[in-house]
Parts: sequence; C-alpha cells; structure tokens
Amino acid sequence: MRIDVFAAHWGNNALPPEVFIDKVLDAGFDGIEMSLPLDAALREEWTDRIAKAGLQLIAAQWETVFHSDFALHRAALAELLENACLARPVLVNTHTGKDFYTQVQNAELLDLAAAISARHGVPIVHEIHRSRFSGHPMLLLPYLRQYPDLPLTADLSHWCCACESLLEDQPHTLAQVLPLVRHVHARVGHAQGPQVADFRAPEAKPALDAHLAWWDAIVALRRAAGAERMTFTPEFGPAPYTQTLPWTQQPVSDAWEQNVAMLQLLRQRYPTD
Repeated sequence: MRIDVFAAHWGNNALPPEVFIDKVLDAGFDGIEMSLPLDAALREEWTDRIAKAGLQLIAAQWETVFHSDFALHRAALAELLENACLARPVLVNTHTGKDFYTQVQNAELLDLAAAISARHGVPIVHEIHRSRFSGHPMLLLPYLRQYPDLPLTADLSHWCCACESLLEDQPHTLAQVLPLVRHVHARVGHAQGPQVADFRAPEAKPALDAHLAWWDAIVALRRAAGAERMTFTPEFGPAPYTQTLPWTQQPVSDAWEQNVAMLQLLRQRYPTD
C-alpha cells in the first residue's frame, strides 16, 4: 500500500502559489491539502501549478463554519463541495454540519455530500472536528448506525480535547471508528487542547504514543482491506493553534517545521509496500 503525505496550506495562505509549491517540493511532500478558490480561473491556476509540479491535491472544505443558519450552511456546502470536486482531487476533506444541528439536519448534509461524491466520482470524507456533527464520540456514533460505511478523516486530536483524555477509556468507540478512516490529519493533541507545543518533546510522549497507536491501527486496517493508498496530512497549525507566550504573543514553536518533522516520522514509520 502506498502512503502519501500532504502539506497543509493552512498557515501558509499569505505565500504566493509558486513560493508555497516550491516550499512543499523542497520538504519532500507528495501533495498539497488546501481549500480552493470559488473563482474558476483562480482555482485552475492553483490546480495547474500543482499538477505541473508533479504534486497531488486534496481539496479541503472548512468555510461552512461561517454559516450557522442551516439553509445557508447547506447551500454553501453544496457550492463548496461541487467546486472542490471540479478540481479532480485525490479526495475532498470536509468539515460537515454543526454540533447543534439536529440529527435529521446533519444527515441531510451527509446525504448531500454522498450525492455530490457519486456524481463526480470523487471521494468525500468527513473530518472528525470540534463543533461539527462529529465533534465528540457520542455525537458521531448515532450517525454510524444510520451510515455504517461513512468515510471519515481522523483528526483525533479534537476528541482528546473534547473528551479531556487520550481516549484510554473508549476502546469500543475507536473499534467502531478506525475502520472507517480514509484520511488522517497527523496532528498530536492532548487532554487539554488540540495541539501539543512540540510533539518531539519528552512531555508530549504519552500523547504522541497514543496518536501513533491509532495511526498504526488505521494503516493496518487499510492494508488488510486491500487499499492501494493511504493519505496523511501533518496539520500543526499557526497561532493560536500553536501556543504563544503571554504579552508578546510569540509562537513557542514553528508549525511548518513541526509538519516537516512529522512528514519525516511518517516516512520512517510507514514505508510504502
């Protein structure tokens, strides 16, 4: 099974496309994960540059965070997912729904995403993320009874924060969720937040070990299922995800440097078959 590792555009948004792409190539990533402009010309400028650089693309949809009204959220989700699929990415990673929508409303959004995915032939996977329909294990599990094959992105750092634990007491939850994972956001969270200051620091070892165990299980499950490819995106984010010092607000670590270090860890841990 092939393991492809993508660079997060998040935190690099101010860079011109050519500068960011060169940065990604220099680091050795296989592709880029990013949200795409709705303007067709700008979208195609990005996709053309990415393709010419020999990189792959994962399209990200997170912008529905701005729409709490259900009708506006649904309309925005449809537009953004259609736009993402037009770029023919490896997959689309979407922040879907809200934790305060009803199950009927969130299910309508899941059905909408499934229909768009089928129409375009592009996989759409739903990210485990705070404030979304999947923001806590007990929010997500009822949907898995309705959608037993629901494709997920594992960003389990969010559940560490939401559950105030490293999920040691929820093996039954992980047993239901990990087989559904098709993409991983490789960020290390902890019981009090979604991102450790530096995953290589000794005090972060328990959190890192927990995340590695989850990722190991996901990779093993995908290999056993005969999957041809598994994708990861190291996703340490800029401030305020990266912790900052009081008063000066200086970041205590460099998010890009963390993501490159995580790329190297993943390369070593999961060599391509």
